[in-house]
Amino acid sequence: MNDQIRIRQERNNPMHLKVSVLGGGSWGTTVAALVARNAETKLWLRNPDAATEVNVLNTNRKYLPDAKLPETLSATTSLEEAVSDADVIVMGIPSQQFRKVLEDAKPFIRPWVPVISLSKGLEQGTSLRMTQIISEVLPGHPPGVLTGPNLAREIMAGSAAASVLAMEDETVCNSLRSVFQSGLFRVYTNNDLIGCELGGALKNIIAIAVGMGDGLGAGDNTRAAVITRGLAELTRLGEALGGRAETFAGLAGMGDLVATCTSPQSRNRHVGEKLGKGQSLEQIIDEMHMVAEGVKSAPVVMKIAEAAGVTMPIAEEVFNVVQNGATPQRAFRGLLRMAAGSEADPG
Repeated sequence: MNDQIRIRQERNNPMHLKVSVLGGGSWGTTVAALVARNAETKLWLRNPDAATEVNVLNTNRKYLPDAKLPETLSATTSLEEAVSDADVIVMGIPSQQFRKVLEDAKPFIRPWVPVISLSKGLEQGTSLRMTQIISEVLPGHPPGVLTGPNLAREIMAGSAAASVLAMEDETVCNSLRSVFQSGLFRVYTNNDLIGCELGGALKNIIAIAVGMGDGLGAGDNTRAAVITRGLAELTRLGEALGGRAETFAGLAGMGDLVATCTSPQSRNRHVGEKLGKGQSLEQIIDEMHMVAEGVKSAPVVMKIAEAAGVTMPIAEEVFNVVQNGATPQRAFRGLLRMAAGSEADPG
């Protein structure tokens, strides 16, 4: 380790925290690379060849083809090795595998270690957020989420970005913020854990709707309308579930929504666009290396919305497309058939 790295780690990580990142997809690897500049960091991957690539070549070309990873980042396929001496655990695991990986790691995790989720989804069957799963599997461990408009390839290319670290325990949150902040990657804190986490999960569904419109050639006016009315939808549901309105107007809400709905790098927008161009959902998923959380979250969100008595017409149309076989054309006709009333009303 050179002197420059040592000085940076002393400044940003005075407690010398050791960090374990579980999950070597694009975002998990990116966060591991950011944190490795500030702390001793291990990245857990399932694939032995991928782990060797990280350790020998300092790359993860499957998910980040043009990125060079810090030499200080080490990778392992052993959960025990990854987490046994970790002071902070970061979960970069898709939402439907999140619980299983956490349960597998549980025997090796020391007491009271904070666990931070990177996942933007909801668990099927239970409708739980990832931090709720953390509290179920590891009671007593402070749960948190790192979320916001964070496109992995842009961050690895050195572009400026901002994120939100949300935890109910503000003391722990403030202590960990500098571990994640690095260079042009700014990290803000928020104690609205529910709002921040829901913003990340709900925006994926709206991004599929925006993508469908783009695939159909609907135009910029339509895109702006869907994003704006989509923000109103996710804010209504988020508030009904205990989130704060101002959270949905910030990085975890509007910021993440805009990035996901407009970037060609967005997986969920990509799914919607391909649907709009006539491809089947099965074909689209088969061609993707990465998970589009909105597809799995749509039925969970509709279940939650119905229980909360919240009307979500855009999410409902996306649900009909990805679960019930409706066409994107029919979805947009359904939205246009809704009567337009007060801007404060659904639709």
